[in-house]
Amino acid sequence: MRRLLIYLFAILPFAGYSQTVLTLDECVRLAKENNKRMEAAEQQLKSSLYEKRSVRALFLPSFSLTGSALYSTADGSYSSGMGQLPVLGADGVPTGQSALFPGIDLAYDLGWIYGGGVKVEQPLYMGGKIRAGYRMTRIGNEIARQNKRLTESEVIVETSRAYADVVRTNELIQVAESYHDLLTELMRTVESARKHGMKSQNDVLKVKVKLNESELNLRRAENGHRLAMMNLCHYIGRPLTDRIETDGVLPDPGHAPVRDDGIFNRPEYLMLEQQSDLAKQKVAMARSESLPQVGLVGQYGYLNGVELNGRKLIDSWSFLAGIQVSVPIFNFGNRINKIKSAKAQYAQIQAEREDTNEKLALEMTQSFNNLDEALLEKRLAESSVVSAEENLRASRLQYEKGMETLSDYLEAQTLWQQARQTQVEARINCYLKWLEYQKAAGRIN
Repeated sequence: MRRLLIYLFAILPFAGYSQTVLTLDECVRLAKENNKRMEAAEQQLKSSLYEKRSVRALFLPSFSLTGSALYSTADGSYSSGMGQLPVLGADGVPTGQSALFPGIDLAYDLGWIYGGGVKVEQPLYMGGKIRAGYRMTRIGNEIARQNKRLTESEVIVETSRAYADVVRTNELIQVAESYHDLLTELMRTVESARKHGMKSQNDVLKVKVKLNESELNLRRAENGHRLAMMNLCHYIGRPLTDRIETDGVLPDPGHAPVRDDGIFNRPEYLMLEQQSDLAKQKVAMARSESLPQVGLVGQYGYLNGVELNGRKLIDSWSFLAGIQVSVPIFNFGNRINKIKSAKAQYAQIQAEREDTNEKLALEMTQSFNNLDEALLEKRLAESSVVSAEENLRASRLQYEKGMETLSDYLEAQTLWQQARQTQVEARINCYLKWLEYQKAAGRIN
């Protein structure tokens, strides 16, 4: 019972630091959820979708409530005197009789004039402005979608690199520990031999130097692993002080890279194509301002105003409908300059698109070559490890039989340790080059 209490008190300070084993897919998922650029790209995509819906509504009729109230002090009057007027017959010939005309006495006063109603407007032809605007919003929505793809691929690559760095530093720690254990065992053997007069103090110092170097390499590997862990925590949105553990599994690039047909699936390429179409629609939008615009207008409402001899002259509900036409004539070259500006922007986008496409193709070819070289480097490193292990085994046997010097045996250990380090670096580098090629070919997400 006492031992159990001692054990509980010993582990209690570390109870809040539970380790979590994370895979590469889990780290990528956490990075997507916590990355601010991903959130911004998602909001941009939503904004473009709402804008597309807003412009699409311009094809439909719009309804609005209208109201107005005017006050005028204008007034006036008209009057005529009494008199006898001739009476005309059915044939328009005067009959010789007359009738009394009492005269006219009119007085008008505008005063308050107010009205209100419902107005409906339906565009029939706007010079192509609405259609071009809708196409522009569709293109903008596609650009936002490709931008989200690009941001997502960048987050995946950055997180995968951080994860691979954790795996690399962890494996380097294992190599450094193995080398350190090997030298520690040799140190005990050499010191025991010196006590029995079989080894000199100089041999002990040789091993001691190598042992000190291995301790330094181990400390560097541990510090590098700690920093890599903090960097990974930064990408996945965890506190930098969290103690996490990775399973160390990375995708296998295979033995021979498969050359991609082109860059046509890359989000950068698709965004350039959409930007070119967007510039083309801007030209159509500028041209629409020089074309006639036709719309159907209808209104049903109430109007009240104008007093005649103290009584309202207008006081009724009415319906009004018609076609509204607007034809641009002259505006001092403003529309022409807008069209020329839009055409110049379109030519600029075309030139930039061709230049960027060539750069993307060069980048993909370079990444393919880097992957091909990294795969060869990985195979050579694996062969070097096999050779170094066999050399170390033979050197140990020769040293134990007294047929090889201590310096040669230490050299064999050093070569083995270097071969193991090179193998780790080559394997991680091969994965990173494979990851870069996947991004260059547009295969990520």
